[in-house]
Amino acid sequence: MLAPLGMEIVPQASLGVADAEEPFGTFIENALAKARHASRRTQLPALADDSGICVGALGGEPGVHSARFALDSPQVSGRKAQDALNNEKLIALLAEKDDRRAHYYCVIVLTRHAEDPEPVIAEGSWAGEIVKDPRGASGFGYDPHFFLQDLGKTAAELGPEQKNLVSHRGKALRRLLAKLREGV
Repeated sequence: MLAPLGMEIVPQASLGVADAEEPFGTFIENALAKARHASRRTQLPALADDSGICVGALGGEPGVHSARFALDSPQVSGRKAQDALNNEKLIALLAEKDDRRAHYYCVIVLTRHAEDPEPVIAEGSWAGEIVKDPRGASGFGYDPHFFLQDLGKTAAELGPEQKNLVSHRGKALRRLLAKLREGV
């Protein structure tokens, strides 16, 4: 999606940059911390995001803790195992709740340098509801339980192209591109 701007995107791991800490309580603070961390280590502009799922009936949880929601569970190995535990915890917490509305939220931050006083910030959200039984094999995380009423599918039942058109991350990235085209 960034190709029209002529940017070359290089994963930070390929430059020897370890993941940044995410100690903050908001998506924007964590995304900014990650972008600044990458810029400091590489002396290059950096693009970072922070995203997660927020469930109103749970006071916005898992929120910024989405990837680590079930970390109080026994030691797990690998993303699929962690995703399964996160989903299990989410479904258990919603078992007695009538309101199962949720939304994915994403913040993308671009820093031109580590101390950039005007980082470019874009956000996107994607509304749905949590269903008890998983459906679909695409995606990751909470996607098999994230039901989209207007499409009659879960996020895990969408192909990558369709998901990029409607997802929180796709919306945030399009907003970032629009800002960059405006010369922000």
